[in-house]
Amino acid sequence: QVQLVESGGGLVQAGESLRLSCAASGISFSNFLMGWYRQAPGKQRELVATITGGSSTNYADSVKGRFTISRDNAKNTMYLQMNTLKTEDTAVYYCNARLWRYDYWGQGTQVTVSS
Repeated sequence: QVQLVESGGGLVQAGESLRLSCAASGISFSNFLMGWYRQAPGKQRELVATITGGSSTNYADSVKGRFTISRDNAKNTMYLQMNTLKTEDTAVYYCNARLWRYDYWGQGTQVTVSS
């Protein structure tokens, strides 16, 4: 059974930092493209960042220079270091694992940034 479990969300003030984690089980983790997505109230889910098994990364323009995605294939875990958070970063953050037709999602973790 595939499980993606996010953790690390919370309430912070603008300018502060958070680190999200996504622990994966039931998949050959290193083979999967991993990603973070987010969905704010009333908005569509959007890409935040992705990372390949070889750690090539891609970021949304809105988070470049502030967020860093990484992964530890030995621990089957992906991370998102979020610095200089803005109120517009408030959303539910979802972990995604993708390979060919396989597409898995976590339950999400809430990040709230107050002004």
